[in-house]
Amino acid sequence: MERMWSPWRSQYIATFKKKPAKKKRSRVSLFAAALKAKDDDRHLIVWRGKRCFVIMNRYPYNSGHLMVVPNRQTADVQSLTGEELAEIMQTVQRSIRALDDVMHPQGYNFGTNIGRVSGAGVADHIHFHVVPRWNGDTNFMPVLADTKVISEDMRDTLTKLRKSFAKTARGG
Repeated sequence: MERMWSPWRSQYIATFKKKPAKKKRSRVSLFAAALKAKDDDRHLIVWRGKRCFVIMNRYPYNSGHLMVVPNRQTADVQSLTGEELAEIMQTVQRSIRALDDVMHPQGYNFGTNIGRVSGAGVADHIHFHVVPRWNGDTNFMPVLADTKVISEDMRDTLTKLRKSFAKTARGG
């Protein structure tokens, strides 16, 4: 990879200093609404913890695409407490164990998009993606047909993952 030195860019980047947050109306995120609704089947909630929950992505990158979401709505990862961060990471581990048990992926993508400009579809409520991956899961369909093939009905995956989460709660 070639690299080009462009020191003038730092002057441009420096113009984007963080501005004080404007006071805005508190809007309930779709995650907060799903958590409050208590209809886990409808909202594809796999598991609820004390400080976070696991929900399936309705527009998955791959079968089994999960999101770990703090119960408290915040857009700022820096505002998460130590207890929230610890439970989120433990829940990521638990999610990977459940996906290993149910779907046997060969790898994972794990991460978050913070802010609209980074690609966050739900910018007002931080969440962490856990995406199972298989060798060859990227094929011609997304490139040529702008279509993603999801190999299993999401409700079937939801049922299997709930069973696996319940099993890990019992130490299985």
